[in-house]
Amino acid sequence: YVQTGERSVDSISQAGLEGLTRFLIEKTALEPGAPASVDISKDQLSFYPLIYWPIDPAAPMPSQAAIGRVDAYMQQGGTVLFDTRDQFATGIGADSASPATERLRDILGNLNVPPLEPVPSDHVLTKSFYILPEFPGRFAGGPLWVAASLEATNTENRPVRTGDGVSPIMITANDFAGAWAVDENGDPLLPTVPSDPMQRVYALRAGVNIMMYMLTGNYKSDQVHVPVLLERLGQ
Repeated sequence: YVQTGERSVDSISQAGLEGLTRFLIEKTALEPGAPASVDISKDQLSFYPLIYWPIDPAAPMPSQAAIGRVDAYMQQGGTVLFDTRDQFATGIGADSASPATERLRDILGNLNVPPLEPVPSDHVLTKSFYILPEFPGRFAGGPLWVAASLEATNTENRPVRTGDGVSPIMITANDFAGAWAVDENGDPLLPTVPSDPMQRVYALRAGVNIMMYMLTGNYKSDQVHVPVLLERLGQ
């Protein structure tokens, strides 16, 4: 996760990724290493397939050089998950935006960002491990934005969008780390809004799907086409 310099934000990022790590180990065969914080101005970013970046408008604006390093990371296959954590404020696409969304826009304005769209119902992210219709965090209701598909809009007979060339960017306002964060005993640190125990479960499942998508790419997309491939081989 990106170090913001704001202790309260960074501590939740750390605790959140620790909580997600516990869940991944418990529910999957994946055994991730301990969460690591990165200073985008100097640390090597290419070690990490995914970097979680909580947007805090109170944190200093990254330098052009630091943003350039993030841009290079994304161009070379890495993915940044931006989290404005402001689902109950004005969203990213509106004319009037929250301070966190304004900061995100400033950052994105210096990156080579592809066209974005909310995760479609047929995207690999919706079924990379769990079947998920949405991606809640501590808050619910905000979409998860990803790079828009370049494929035709006609989805007939196309059950899953291709995941090869994983999206270099994801954006949420739902505060993933806030939902994942646990203390040393594994107890949640922050309440979900609204207060619903299942929302935290779905938030953790969303984290699992994101990690599996990062690590497997178009594997799930390939699998749903197996019957067609077998039929063609038979011919």
